[in-house]
Amino acid sequence: MIFGKLMAVPLLILLPVIAFAHNFVIGKPVTPVMISERGELHLNKDGDFFYTKWDTAKLAGKVRVMQYIAGRKSAKKKNSLLINAVKDADFPEDRFQPTTIVNTDDAIPGSGFFVRGKIEKNKKNYPWAQFIVDSDGLARKAWQLKEESSTIVVLDNRGRVRWAKDGSLTPDEVAHVIALVRQLIASENP
Repeated sequence: MIFGKLMAVPLLILLPVIAFAHNFVIGKPVTPVMISERGELHLNKDGDFFYTKWDTAKLAGKVRVMQYIAGRKSAKKKNSLLINAVKDADFPEDRFQPTTIVNTDDAIPGSGFFVRGKIEKNKKNYPWAQFIVDSDGLARKAWQLKEESSTIVVLDNRGRVRWAKDGSLTPDEVAHVIALVRQLIASENP
């Protein structure tokens, strides 16, 4: 009986680590990351895709819902409820931008080509959205995220973290994120 109580203490100490598997701090910018292999996907007026280096300094300037996602279908499904809610919210493009960072290093072997094809299709459908390909999983490592997962981070227009969660969001959390984004957009000077 005493052994069981003694084992419970270390488990309780680890609970916050298990519950918050990331290093985002509310009110602070994300840990800096530079992605030079692939990076941000762009679509030119001729319909051609090209990539540029991307770094976290580019997160400032607009309110954002940033999704960092493994390049797996199972990870994509985890926060599809939020992605649909963001689409339906019809936020103003001049003050809001969804940012999706896809970790193609965390994809089923041999599927990277297909994952990039899906990202390109999404860029065509949502040209104002920001898509970044993290071929080496640099941000996952820097931000201490779980593999095979989907992480959501709400950023204010100065690039500071206002809310974050690794894993699937509940319907209440989705509603909270949408309300928070509305509040952050409304608090800006247009």
